Amino acid sequence: MNLVVLSPDKEIFAGAVKSVQVPGSDGSFQLLQGHAAIVASLREGAVNIVKENGDSLNFNVSGGFVECLNNEVSLLISGIKG
Repeated sequence: MNLVVLSPDKEIFAGAVKSVQVPGSDGSFQLLQGHAAIVASLREGAVNIVKENGDSLNFNVSGGFVECLNNEVSLLISGIKG
């Protein structure tokens, strides 16, 4: 599964991942290979990414949107907190 994380001013991450956990407006959820198509808004909270090599990337966002379609995930965030 491929992920791109974008903020208004730069690309935060792009590459192959095993999973992405995001703070959805109605609760946190995880995206894995083969996830159904979805577009969802994000609230303030933690994003946890497990890269293809097993390394983790964790950061807090102030909100945004996530889209998943055909194992391509776009995470559009309004900013990173802390």
